Amino acid sequence: MVAQPKPTLEAVEEQLLPGAGFLLHEAASKEIFTAERFSDEHKAFYKTAVDFVEKQVVPRHKDIEHKVDGVMPDLLRKAGELGFHMVDIPEAFGGLGLDKTTTCLVSEALARQGSFSVAIGAHNGIGMLPLVFFGSDELKKEWLPKFADASVIGAYALTEPGSGSDALAAKTTAVLSEDGKHWVLNGSKMWITNGHIADVFTVFAKIDGKKFSAFLVPAKTPGLSIGREEPKMGIRGSSTTALSFDNVKVPKENLLGEEGKGHKIAFNILNMGRLRLGVAVMGGCKMILSVATKYAKERKQFGQSLSEFRIIQQKLADMAVATYCGESTSYRTTGSVDAATAKAKDSPNLAQKLVDAIEEYNIEASIMKVSGSEALDYIADEAVQIHGGYGYSEEYAVECAYRDSRINRIFEGTNEINRMLIPGTILKRAMKGQLDIMPVTQEIQESLHRAASPVPQQGTGPLAEEQQLAELVRKATVYTLGTAAMKLMTELEKEQEQLTMLADMIIDAYTIDTVVRRAMQAQNETNEKAAALHRLFAKVAAVEIYDRAMARARRIVVELFPDADQYTRFMELKRLHLDVTAPVVVLKRQIAEAVIEADGYPLSYV
Repeated sequence: MVAQPKPTLEAVEEQLLPGAGFLLHEAASKEIFTAERFSDEHKAFYKTAVDFVEKQVVPRHKDIEHKVDGVMPDLLRKAGELGFHMVDIPEAFGGLGLDKTTTCLVSEALARQGSFSVAIGAHNGIGMLPLVFFGSDELKKEWLPKFADASVIGAYALTEPGSGSDALAAKTTAVLSEDGKHWVLNGSKMWITNGHIADVFTVFAKIDGKKFSAFLVPAKTPGLSIGREEPKMGIRGSSTTALSFDNVKVPKENLLGEEGKGHKIAFNILNMGRLRLGVAVMGGCKMILSVATKYAKERKQFGQSLSEFRIIQQKLADMAVATYCGESTSYRTTGSVDAATAKAKDSPNLAQKLVDAIEEYNIEASIMKVSGSEALDYIADEAVQIHGGYGYSEEYAVECAYRDSRINRIFEGTNEINRMLIPGTILKRAMKGQLDIMPVTQEIQESLHRAASPVPQQGTGPLAEEQQLAELVRKATVYTLGTAAMKLMTELEKEQEQLTMLADMIIDAYTIDTVVRRAMQAQNETNEKAAALHRLFAKVAAVEIYDRAMARARRIVVELFPDADQYTRFMELKRLHLDVTAPVVVLKRQIAEAVIEADGYPLSYV
């Protein structure tokens, strides 16, 4: 097979779906952005970031983990010299103003050292983006060039001792001084990444104890105290401290956005943080898979290498499939954000357009964050298992990776909070008329009730069965979501167990839709060897997701309908049953062969 020319982003723009729109249309039927469509510029940034982290960051791993003075700021400045902090800064303020795919490619590459990844994300991500999106032009001109070269290091101060995921319960206050020139802040913050090395903080406080707002606060402002370094389970090389504000005076002009609109800043920066974190954890998956594969090839037991044992091969294959799923959803989502803002590149309202696009795809960002962080935990755990006793030793990289991975299920809103947000946001948009899902729900429910051929006819091509499975998962998800909403009505938000199961079905629906579509596109956009790998990944993922999704749908019906109506619902779901014949064990052996040959994840950007 000869690879065809890569379609441009315009092909995605033409078929761009709204946030959660994957539930509205036949599965795997719309054009999506994939890693196979990276531009030369995308690949160049990724390669530069990989080279930097391997040559500059990883060799200083021990110094980073022991917080040797000056090491982290020095590395952040070196990253600035390569332009990594400039990617999200608009050209008008001395930055590069590149797309979110480039941003996330850099995040993926830099995830090869966990503590550094966290520090740089706190600096040029959540620490800087409130200024980029919501700061005045005067503040941007003063501060963004300093963020760009890391002559100042940023941090984000939202969490308080009494308010974690419930950010709006913050107690820190801000009042206007008598002369009207300063805000006076009082209160405290905790778990502040970059706390000891930061020069400026984005701080959230309530004006007059009522209006939740955000402020840019220099670290050396009198009255601002920085606590001790927190001893942590993982990411030990990143600085984490508490902050205390005792009549801290900052200029009135340092207000970000509008008074009382700090929730817009906090939530949208969290959305962007989830987007970047979802890609970063996927980068961690690739790194750990590579370490585990190389060890399995070198370690001998019973006269052969571990990689020759089929049970180890199954582990490597499962790790690679999880990575493929994360990679696919990651760049589909960044591509959607880029497509939504492509025509606004030269607009004076670009910052607002970006905020709107990131908010539009906040469901997908939460999906990336939840599924990616849990995949990383799973992969890190399996890597330790492959290493055996050596995996418990600090001499081996997987020991640190195992500890570092755990925080990601807490960062950027816990996975529990994100799971409740996913179906909750979909239903709220439906009620507001922003997402036309109720007619789709009704149509699917009626067809299942009538037994009107709900199983789509299988098409043609090497992934016809997988597309069919993806469509069945979509229908099961929409059916179950609609059934739960109509059964419980306004009480649904109280049924957190149901919401969690619904969230997992939605995550699976997005994932199967994405991996099957990516593999379909890859058949015409890659060489035969790569196309065959895509088919293997899609086939395994589709079978496992389908089985999982149908089991969840049946469980939700059991919980929702403990009475006679249960039989009817079971019969309706049964009409979405398909006997799957793919030999998953054999397919995984083939994936494992590719992983072992490549010393890790077998699909490369460069």
